[in-house]
Amino acid sequence: MNRMMAIVEREMRKFFRSPALMLASMIFPLVQLIILGNAFGGKIHDARVAIVDQDGGPQALRIREAFDSVRSNIRTFVPIPYDNDRQAMEDVRNGKLEGAVIIPPQFSRRVYEQNHPRVALVVDNSDNFMSSAVEAELTDLTNSLNQPAVSPRILQQTALDIVELYPYIEYMKYLLPGSLVLAMFVSVMIGGGMLYIDDKARGVHEGYLVTPITKLELVLGLNLAGAIKDVMTGIIIVAIGSLMAGVGTIFNPVTIVGLLVLIVLTSLAFNTMMFLLMVRIEDPLVPRAMFGILNTLLFFPSGSVYPIQA
Repeated sequence: MNRMMAIVEREMRKFFRSPALMLASMIFPLVQLIILGNAFGGKIHDARVAIVDQDGGPQALRIREAFDSVRSNIRTFVPIPYDNDRQAMEDVRNGKLEGAVIIPPQFSRRVYEQNHPRVALVVDNSDNFMSSAVEAELTDLTNSLNQPAVSPRILQQTALDIVELYPYIEYMKYLLPGSLVLAMFVSVMIGGGMLYIDDKARGVHEGYLVTPITKLELVLGLNLAGAIKDVMTGIIIVAIGSLMAGVGTIFNPVTIVGLLVLIVLTSLAFNTMMFLLMVRIEDPLVPRAMFGILNTLLFFPSGSVYPIQA
């Protein structure tokens, strides 16, 4: 036991004496959480949408007033008046606008005649996220305009009432578990796998084998040291990341115990996987090449960044 703990002590001393290693293991995943959490997700704001009013009638005025209401309240898009529909379509194609709404001539007359009034929406469908958001918002706006001025006493249409179990969840909160696991994986690969191969290339392990320490004690010591470093990284990321993302529920004692157990089990799993991969590797460059590949294969398809059902 004492010989195994000596291995653990050496690994931990080497870890704490390398600030760059600690920075790469703990700080970079937090930076990724901040950047990705603010770059992705959330709701569309201030999308530039052109309005080409070729009608000028009262019903076209209702549409423009609805656009002004959206701009003043939820600010999903900012209406920009255009006189030429071709210029508006060209600006959408060139990326100057996110969309263009074209109100055709005789639109108000068709509304009063109930003769299939139509409004055109031009979007750049190369950006699926932006175009879908603009389409959804304008569909809701069109449905509200189609409501009768006087509602009937007896509803003749089926209404859908959406009940959300939770308040609006920011993308940073969704990304936090993935960033936690990523930080632990980085800690295992950099603070465990690469250091293991470097020590092996320097002949440190051969020096171990001429001592009374057994192979089992050596393996257990390296695994325990890697798990301790991984658990430390996980706890730090959970605490700081939760404060940054505004997740206050983790400070419940029961939740803390559950998270601690999960972090310990994940650390042991990552360490055993890492040693299984590194045990037959001799070249120190191989783990560095594998690091990016494993990160891509394990992190992105896991549902951490985007739902796997999509």
